[in-house]
Amino acid sequence: MQTSKMYEKSSVGELVTENYVFAAVLHYFGISFYQYPGDSLEKVCQKHKVNPRQLIAQVESWAKQQEPSLEELYLNPIELLVAYLKKKHYYFVRQELPFLSNLISGIGPEPGYEALQTDLRMMFPLFVEDFIHHIHEEESRLFKRIELLQDIEAGEFSTQDALVILEKDPIQYLADHHEIHDDEMLGIRKLTRDYSLEEHAPLTMKVLYHELQSFEKELAIHAKIEDELLFPKAVELEKEALRKIHKLIQTN
Repeated sequence: MQTSKMYEKSSVGELVTENYVFAAVLHYFGISFYQYPGDSLEKVCQKHKVNPRQLIAQVESWAKQQEPSLEELYLNPIELLVAYLKKKHYYFVRQELPFLSNLISGIGPEPGYEALQTDLRMMFPLFVEDFIHHIHEEESRLFKRIELLQDIEAGEFSTQDALVILEKDPIQYLADHHEIHDDEMLGIRKLTRDYSLEEHAPLTMKVLYHELQSFEKELAIHAKIEDELLFPKAVELEKEALRKIHKLIQTN
C-alpha cells in the first residue's frame, strides 16, 4: 500500500489507472483528471490549492463505503427508507451526474471514439433532464403521499379530509405507473457495445465507460429498492390508514 508521500509523487494518470475512484474524488475537489495525466498529484493539488492528504483520505474513505443490503433496508421503517432514497437522489444529482457530464463534455477527441463522443454529448444531457424530472416527480408525488399517509395515521386530519386524500392518487396507481428510466441508458449501452473496450483503449474512455456502467448498476439497484421495498411498504401503510378511517366512519 502506498504512503501519502508516494501518492503525492505519483502522476495523476498513474493513480487513476490504479484506482478509478481517484477520478471521481479529484472531480469532487474541482479537478478534472484528464487535464493533468502526466502531472504529479502534488503539483496538481498545489495548482488547485487542495490539501493532497485530505484528497487521499477522501479516496480511502470512498473506497471503504458500503451500501446497506436489501435485507437491512427492509428492516427499517418506511420513513427511514424514504430518507435513504432522498439521500441517494441528492448524491445522483449533486455528484454522479455532474461527474459524468464533466467526463462526457470535457474529454477531448480520442482517436477512434470521436463519433461516439459526439453522440454521447447529444444523448446524455437528455437523459439528465429526464432523470431529474423523474426525481422531482417521485419526491413531490410518491414521497409526499407517504408523508400524508403517516399524518393520517397520526390523526392529523379530520375523517372527511383523510378520506379525500386516501381516494386521490392511491399508491397502487403510482406503483403501476412507476417508470424505470432506462431508455437513454439502453441507448448508451448499445452505443458503447455494453461498455466493452479494447485493452489498449485510452484511460479517459476506460474511466468514462466504467463510470457509466457503475451508474447504470446503481440505478437498477435504486429501482429495485423502490419496487420491492418502498411500494409494498407504502401500499400496506395506505391499506392500514383506509382500514382505520372506515372503522371510524362506521363507529360514528
